[in-house]
Amino acid sequence: MPATPDKSHLKSLSLSTLEAAVISHGQPRYRAEQILRWIYQKRARSISEMTDLPASLREWLTAEFRFDELALARQTGSHDTTRKLLFRLRDGRFIESVVIPATPAEFGETSSRRTICVSSQVGCAYGCKFCASGLEGWTRNLGSEEIVDQILEAERLTGERIQNIVFMGMGEPLANFENLTRAIEIINSPWGIGLGARHITVSTSGLVPQIRKLAELPLQLRLAISLHGATDEVRAQIMPVNRKYPVDELLDACSYWQSRKKQHITFEYILIDQVNDTLEQAHELSRHALRLSAKVNLIPYNTVEGLPWVRPSIRRQETFLEILRSHRVKATIRREKGHDIDAACGQLRLRHERETGIVSAA
Repeated sequence: MPATPDKSHLKSLSLSTLEAAVISHGQPRYRAEQILRWIYQKRARSISEMTDLPASLREWLTAEFRFDELALARQTGSHDTTRKLLFRLRDGRFIESVVIPATPAEFGETSSRRTICVSSQVGCAYGCKFCASGLEGWTRNLGSEEIVDQILEAERLTGERIQNIVFMGMGEPLANFENLTRAIEIINSPWGIGLGARHITVSTSGLVPQIRKLAELPLQLRLAISLHGATDEVRAQIMPVNRKYPVDELLDACSYWQSRKKQHITFEYILIDQVNDTLEQAHELSRHALRLSAKVNLIPYNTVEGLPWVRPSIRRQETFLEILRSHRVKATIRREKGHDIDAACGQLRLRHERETGIVSAA
């Protein structure tokens, strides 16, 4: 496990926390807003760049806080396609972020938008059977600054604004609840990145208590459920978390979420040949979706080296989709971008660490 950092990171602080810190140092309250403006609006990459702060304040900030950045280790894809970014952390571990371009036709909008899929942990402890993130086990949670910095660095590297954030990268976001919610505060706040809550989606494998806890936050976040099986028998083969939180309990938590939010829930459903793509599963999934007025995103399985499953034929994919639509379920097949660049969660990190001889699991 990494050593405990000796200093807080400036990018992990809220406005109120930073105000208290500068006041305790004998500085006026407004200095906190100046510092955050340098970080999130002017995108300063060092404290020395914050030139309208007194030199003594900059010296104190340097002494008291960290302000390092993620280091880009590898990049795949191109400017106008899906780009996977592999970042090296301060302790030598690696995480991935994926920047996904979208055309207006995909979302029925008048302009294109970019989405970033961010990581919340190094590795994952939940062992979903389609995912490369957990193949080497779980190492640690990301700090809120490491979550936020994925967005800042992606915008710097691409030169373009990110319009949507999806917590669907490496790790289970709700298992890192404190750092997740602190990062969301920074991402959403006008003093931070300033992205509206409706453009932030939290995806979970189905941690029922944390779904209920997240529902109590005042923000109108979006929720995506990695369902991948419509019955306990099938889902338990794919999602070990289902043994603790079976489908009925998960759906009850989703109902609770809807009682607190105005946002529709999305079911993410990876289609795996001869595992969860049967007609029976399609009909049962339709029943769940109609109960919650949920949207269904069907995702053809993205082949992962070391895992045995394959994606269904186009014909089986379309048949599954047709059944959902026959029940009047809002459903799409996501022809995933990045299949040729190992864009599934954890693949690039796993390949890089195996090539360089790094063992991630603690």
